[in-house]
Amino acid sequence: MNPPLKVFITGASSGIGLALAAEYARRGAILGLVARRGDLLAEFAQRFPQHSISIYPADVRDAAALADAAAQFIARHGLPDVVIANAGISKGAVTGHGDLDAFREVMDVNYFGTVATFEPFAQALRVARRGTLVGIASVAGVRGLPGSGAYSASKAAALKYLESLRVEMRPHGVAVVTIAPGYIRTPMTAHNPYPMPFLMDAGRFAEKTADAIARKTRFAVFPWPMRVVAMLLHVLPRWLYDFAFEKAPRKPRASDAKATE
Repeated sequence: MNPPLKVFITGASSGIGLALAAEYARRGAILGLVARRGDLLAEFAQRFPQHSISIYPADVRDAAALADAAAQFIARHGLPDVVIANAGISKGAVTGHGDLDAFREVMDVNYFGTVATFEPFAQALRVARRGTLVGIASVAGVRGLPGSGAYSASKAAALKYLESLRVEMRPHGVAVVTIAPGYIRTPMTAHNPYPMPFLMDAGRFAEKTADAIARKTRFAVFPWPMRVVAMLLHVLPRWLYDFAFEKAPRKPRASDAKATE
């Protein structure tokens, strides 16, 4: 019988992260869960009293706190088999409207938070020549969406970083998996004031994602029709993209609407 999988997840208190934690708990994994809201992590752990779940209240912008959580997990359980950098926020932000803090916060969480999540584990996984690093990017990183410049830029940065990391880690036996969600039913998307084609339930997304991670898939988009959309957006001529999206509905600015993590 194979030993239980050891999985470390950031942003695990809600949305995609919570759904992934629940999916891996159902699969019998040993879990290390990180999020700012420790009370929600504790509530989740109480739902699975027979499982080994370690919780670490921390903000992914705090690299020292992440490193401490990683050290505690390794000391208790050993190196994880899977590390999922999932923590993310979305805020509408527009240049010239005093939104610099929103731009900085989104980049700090969505991009630098991903790097900081992997940093405490990467060298040990290289030495062990095993393990999988997983980044949750987004289809929104394919093109710059109007009104979502902060979010699109952060996810584009994450996509390129994960690709670089995949090639770097490949000779050392460590897999890097990029997951690019389309529209997933979570608190983050609940207040989007525009149509969300192919909207997918978070639980179904988590199941598909866990399967892709198990296969060490290099790049996966869920739901799958959004992969076609992403490919079309990628090749759309700039003049046509500009014309099509100039008047597209957009997320309200952070100062006008509360963002959800």
